[in-house]
Amino acid sequence: SITPLGERGRHSSWGPTATAFLIGNLAGGAAMGLAAGAAGAALLGSAGAASVWALAIALAAGLALELRIAGLALPSLRRQVDETWLTRYRGWVYGLGFGVQLGAGLTTIVVSSTVYVTFIAALLSASPLAGLMLGALFGGLRGLTLLPARRVHDPRRLMRLHERMLALERPTRHAALAAQLLLIALAAALVAL
Repeated sequence: SITPLGERGRHSSWGPTATAFLIGNLAGGAAMGLAAGAAGAALLGSAGAASVWALAIALAAGLALELRIAGLALPSLRRQVDETWLTRYRGWVYGLGFGVQLGAGLTTIVVSSTVYVTFIAALLSASPLAGLMLGALFGGLRGLTLLPARRVHDPRRLMRLHERMLALERPTRHAALAAQLLLIALAAALVAL
């Protein structure tokens, strides 16, 4: 929804809206990461080998959910950002609001187990600072997802963007699953040291 074409149609400017979206994502992710890290510090005291094992288990469970092993599916809310904001508020307001919600990761539809694993990692870090950094990284990367839309100034480019996104959906999913396998192996190797 946030493209230069869409923003022009709403008498708004893409740059400020996209910037607010990125800031919101950073803030939402940082806040969730900070909260998870602080909760981990209170519950666990400190991170250790057990935390690395727990992270490996979380990664493996996420992978099993992604692959629908035993018929299980990834749990998720059925809530998305409120699109009526697009016509109700200024661009920077809905950009910031959408960003905070998406950056927090767990307040809208979750399509990948890596969202859960990110905040489990923040919890297991048992450090508010580490949690904040993990959450901010997550939110920042999520906020950058608007960059491919920066050149969408007409309907033809919007169609091409959607076609590219559909074409990349399967390879991206496979790359994410492979990365989860790699992280499981890395966590196991770290504990074995």
